[in-house]
Amino acid sequence: MKYLPVNEQLKLIELGVEEILPKGELQHKLERSLETNKPINVKLGCDPSRPDLHLGHAVVLRKLRQFQDLGHQAILVIGDFTAIIGDPSGRNKTRPQLSLKEAKSNAKSYVDQSKVILDINKLKIVYNSEWLNVMNFSDVVKLASRYTVARMLERDDFTNRYKAEIPISIHEFLYPLAQGMDSVELKADVELGGTDQKFNLLVGRDLQKEYGQDPQVILTLPLLEGTDGVEKMSKSYGNHISLLDSPDDMYGKTLSLSDEMIEKYFILAVGADEATMDDIRSQLSDSSVNPRDIKRRLARELVAVYHSKEKALEAERNFDRIFVQKAIPDKMEEYTLLEEKQLLEILLEAGLIKSKGEGRRLVKQKAVIIDGETCTDELFQIVPGDKEIVLKVGKRRFLKVLG
Repeated sequence: MKYLPVNEQLKLIELGVEEILPKGELQHKLERSLETNKPINVKLGCDPSRPDLHLGHAVVLRKLRQFQDLGHQAILVIGDFTAIIGDPSGRNKTRPQLSLKEAKSNAKSYVDQSKVILDINKLKIVYNSEWLNVMNFSDVVKLASRYTVARMLERDDFTNRYKAEIPISIHEFLYPLAQGMDSVELKADVELGGTDQKFNLLVGRDLQKEYGQDPQVILTLPLLEGTDGVEKMSKSYGNHISLLDSPDDMYGKTLSLSDEMIEKYFILAVGADEATMDDIRSQLSDSSVNPRDIKRRLARELVAVYHSKEKALEAERNFDRIFVQKAIPDKMEEYTLLEEKQLLEILLEAGLIKSKGEGRRLVKQKAVIIDGETCTDELFQIVPGDKEIVLKVGKRRFLKVLG
């Protein structure tokens, strides 16, 4: 493998990164890799507590892909065992625990979705239940003896919960130790994570020293705020852009971002290089340039990354047709109605809503439109007929009902 010079690798690795600790050690590891012609092991742990990925997850996945492109060994650690514990990072209460079966099911979906970013053929995928699930109680006691309660309480989330008298379960103290054992098992040279993972990553470094290994370098990346521009991106906050979103949804959600988020999304979500960012910053500082035009460019590039350039242009045309020209899209899902049926049942069967409860809320919010007319009756019945009916749910979901 022919590697880029170390200074060029470092320049690329540093893009979009919050912190590298210690930076000098990363340079040393890259130099040794160049001398021995061997890749460094770059680890990213994922806790499959939820089966769906969004752009917030993609930030670290894209950095892992960058290491792949530089010729290094990317290792994706599926935390099927640690998901049973529940990561306490950034939590003000104990996280619900998953069963091993639930964790494995979510993990399969996680890996499938990550294919849009990672080179699966060059990716090493491991499950930490392989080594954590075989530890006996004696092993756990020995592991726990290597860290103190005082060190654990250095974590802001633990400290805040302790002061507020919010319970902290003993098993939560074990989470960073278990994650650290992943680094020991894999002899990781570098571990990636969000800024909220810094403590856990440092524990991995400490444990590697305890086990006589060359400690890993930790590389943290900023947390990406969601479409509200306030909270970190999360499905639970309803501010996420999913990797599985359609081109139309991805484009439309991106245009809903505040102007202040444009630069951050170009860096973290699109992976724009320095030359592109210089151009973006120049345009943002130019009062003659409408930020909405820059946001449209961001939306196109984002859809192109996760779908294609053709889909990005089509999504832009659809957006303009629906929201600028107030027309309906040329293409939409179709539903054949064979007998009289309640509106909410049709929407549920067609996948436009996830539950009748959601449908009732949307009707109350006047977000359900039937042939251009707002529906206010959640019990509304639709009967088969000669005329096609167009249903609109929210801003971007359409359904053509055929009689």
